[in-house]
Amino acid sequence: MQQQKPDLISRNCPICNSHDASNIYAAANIDESKLDSFAFASRKIPEYMHHRLIRCSACELVYASPVPSSVHLGENYEEADYDSSSESKYASKTYSSFLPKIKRRLPDLHGALDIGTGDGSFLKELIDYEFTEVVGVEPSKAPIKAATAEIRPLIREKLFDPAEFNANSLSLVTCFQTIEHVSNPLELCTSVYDILKEKGAFFFICHNYEALSTKILGRKSPIFDIEHLQLFSPKSAKEILLKSGFVDIEIRTVHNKYPFYYWVKLLPLLKPQTKRKLIPLLKKNILGRTPIYMPTGNIAVIGYKNKR
Repeated sequence: MQQQKPDLISRNCPICNSHDASNIYAAANIDESKLDSFAFASRKIPEYMHHRLIRCSACELVYASPVPSSVHLGENYEEADYDSSSESKYASKTYSSFLPKIKRRLPDLHGALDIGTGDGSFLKELIDYEFTEVVGVEPSKAPIKAATAEIRPLIREKLFDPAEFNANSLSLVTCFQTIEHVSNPLELCTSVYDILKEKGAFFFICHNYEALSTKILGRKSPIFDIEHLQLFSPKSAKEILLKSGFVDIEIRTVHNKYPFYYWVKLLPLLKPQTKRKLIPLLKKNILGRTPIYMPTGNIAVIGYKNKR
């Protein structure tokens, strides 16, 4: 399914509202004819396309401008295909390794929300770590259909709407590889702050455009993507939580663990049509299914709510 060309909207820096758009980080390189039903899917074969990117001289955020409207983005996420349940489980195991330390600081384990939960694999991790009143929100239909019968009832098919959650009601909010996709990331963070209990935590994972892997791969890094409306550095990730009121902010490197075939999916040396033939074969043999740890430029960002 070819994507419709959207109307584009200019914007200022979504963290500090800087109007200075003179520092062009990368020109737009989008060819709509090459986008299919996986263009807005998680863990897809990368197209290595992106909107025009600007690097904010004030807070170091790299952000896209102009960008499609929120309505257009919502429609694309709703109908996106999904074929990465196996990779989702691996990612959730990696992300849950941060939970023991976070748990020790929380007021209690009652009330946890996962924004952009996909097939809900991380909801299962939260339950295993004894969290109660667990819920996920996910705008795409396909990953929800792929969720297990146990987890599917915990997922709400929609974009995150803070109005659906009471103020000071949750102990933990998580958001993995999703904050890059939202039109107003600062509004997301301030909304999360409001619905958290005092001493509750916001834990998100995002790409780090300053990572070594990105410097090596350049624009062939999969972090440069049509879905990504902003890319963070450690400084800008910390800045967005500080502006939202969070304290005791931690930035930690993430070492991802995925089967070998998934790393092949990201490899820029192979053409997409070659990957589509090779990956199903790799999934059938031991080498292709062998898990491999790798630092791919993701960072874990954790902040805690304090009284304003």
